[in-house]
Amino acid sequence: MKYTTLPNTDLEVSRICLGSMTWGEQNTEQDAHDQLDYAIDEGVNFIDTAEMYAIPASKKTQGLTESYIGSWLDRSGMRDRIVLATKIVGPSRGFKHIREKLDFSMESLEDALHNSLRRLKTDYIDLYQLHWPERSVNIFGKRDYDHTKNESWEDNLGEILDRLSQLVEQGKVRYIGVSNETPFGLMRYMEEHRKGKLKMVSVQNSYNLLQRRDEIALKEVLMMEEIGYLAYSPLAFGVLSGKFLNGARPANSRVTLFPSYNRYSSDISENATAAYAELAERYGLSLAQLALAFVNQQDFVTANIIGATNLEQLSENIGSIDIELSAEVLKEIDRIHARMPNPAP
Repeated sequence: MKYTTLPNTDLEVSRICLGSMTWGEQNTEQDAHDQLDYAIDEGVNFIDTAEMYAIPASKKTQGLTESYIGSWLDRSGMRDRIVLATKIVGPSRGFKHIREKLDFSMESLEDALHNSLRRLKTDYIDLYQLHWPERSVNIFGKRDYDHTKNESWEDNLGEILDRLSQLVEQGKVRYIGVSNETPFGLMRYMEEHRKGKLKMVSVQNSYNLLQRRDEIALKEVLMMEEIGYLAYSPLAFGVLSGKFLNGARPANSRVTLFPSYNRYSSDISENATAAYAELAERYGLSLAQLALAFVNQQDFVTANIIGATNLEQLSENIGSIDIELSAEVLKEIDRIHARMPNPAP
């Protein structure tokens, strides 16, 4: 395994982070424990979860993922060996089963954190993240920004940092970060940081061969301001494993089970995926290895959040850390990207 320090922290994290959002829906508690045991044995020390998981979100499964991690921590006694990240849900996404008031008020933050700590069976979170902003942003398959949805939004990012500071001062949270955030949001947080407030140390966004928009503007912010980047969906809901090519729909796969997860399933995405699959084959790699190694090698990526529904997938995904794509392969990737840039917003 390879390790790095999350910027502006004392957290040494594995470059491969274990994602967990299928635990409680596609995976049982025993599956989750088996994956955790395997990942730790392979040198992974970074675990990411969220209060809303398992995915897709529902009242029946909400919180199960954290509970499974908590029961594993209780059994294994490994809390001091891992870096644990979780998230509070943001507003406007229909998750009233989590709490009636979906925002980042002090009341909501305390409720979310208290419940996460209880489920995780720990008294602190290493990295506490805002799952998405309170304002409207063009994410989750939306390409263009629509300002009309933000005309009534009042900038309260400084106040949010003040509230999060209280949780840090109480010792319940060590560091804070954001997820599904834009260059505007991140720079507004940096403006507040320059006034003396806490710094957002990381951004967790989707990033993969079909979704590279953060290279356009956010990358500059990350590198200029020394902020960590946690890449989620590096295999694009499994699309970049190649298993959905030519209309295939393997049983029990996420896209098959949940057709609304179609962000990476457009015709142009399939054409790009086929091109990347052909490239991988020419160089003796699986498509998954090519896709994961590409993310691992980006200079602005702190950790690559991988997920799996079985140990065979998990082994291949973690093993990607040992694959080094040549300059020639990277140029071939960029040629495909130039023809079909960012097909999956």
